Amino acid sequence: MASSTSCLSLLVLVVLASAASAQLSTTFYDTSCPRALATIKSLVNAAVAKEARMGASLLRLHFHDCFVQGCDASILLAGNEQNDPPNLTLRGFDVIANIKAQVEAICKNTVSCADILAVAARDSVVALGGPSWSVPLGRRDSPKAASTSMVLQFLIPPTSSLAELIKGYGELGLNPTDLVALSGGHTIGQAHCPSYQDHIYNDTNINQAFASSLRASCPRTGGGSVMAPLDTATPTAFDNAYFKNLLSQKGLLHSDQELFNGGSTDNIVRNFASNPSAFTSAFVTAMVKMGNIRPLTGSQGQIRTTCSAANS
Repeated sequence: MASSTSCLSLLVLVVLASAASAQLSTTFYDTSCPRALATIKSLVNAAVAKEARMGASLLRLHFHDCFVQGCDASILLAGNEQNDPPNLTLRGFDVIANIKAQVEAICKNTVSCADILAVAARDSVVALGGPSWSVPLGRRDSPKAASTSMVLQFLIPPTSSLAELIKGYGELGLNPTDLVALSGGHTIGQAHCPSYQDHIYNDTNINQAFASSLRASCPRTGGGSVMAPLDTATPTAFDNAYFKNLLSQKGLLHSDQELFNGGSTDNIVRNFASNPSAFTSAFVTAMVKMGNIRPLTGSQGQIRTTCSAANS
């Protein structure tokens, strides 16, 4: 009975998400705030030019927002979700706050923080040499953050097995190809030592020279301030090198290498490693799908004046 109830609840969520995403439109602000997208792009470009890593940080913010209670900018509410362990290393909040202030200056109470996150993620990918796509818009902002239990349930840890990854993504309407494509976002950015410690010290499915080089700076315990690039080949370029790394057993996280470890996603990894256009096409498709996870639309939620706080 419990299993049937869970399946029914999941079905309801998927139906609601589909209905809501149908209301999103790539031309949503064409009339109400025609300068919004250009303003966001300009500010993202400036932030990434100042620090290339910021592109990965903005992309990650969008991921962590959508995966928990949908793409509703709840991750931007000060405190709350931000204090939960999986989110403690998130950054880029100041960049989003600046973008929001600039957009508010030209179009008051019009553009949601959730939409700013979605567009900033796209523009970050483009700024680092990745593909562009038309972002469906019209999301509204949640007035409240997700619970800690939701954060821990839906943000899949880097210690996850392939089966756990497929299950977690599947619960959000994302298939194994989406899983591998979105994981390709790790072609940019860095990870903190505690997230890859177990992989470099205890796993056997890792290139030993690669593991040894990482152990030089990442101790068995602690090391919270130590970081390593998720893609050691081209860490600030959005390309398909991440997948080539997996073929050589040089995935930084356990969950990365699980994608190419004798399982059902091996051929997807091989395809993306040898065919850059196949990766970028699948990534764009998966990003649009992810951006459609349970958005608030119409009269739901609010357009927050400040992204870090609900409207009073």
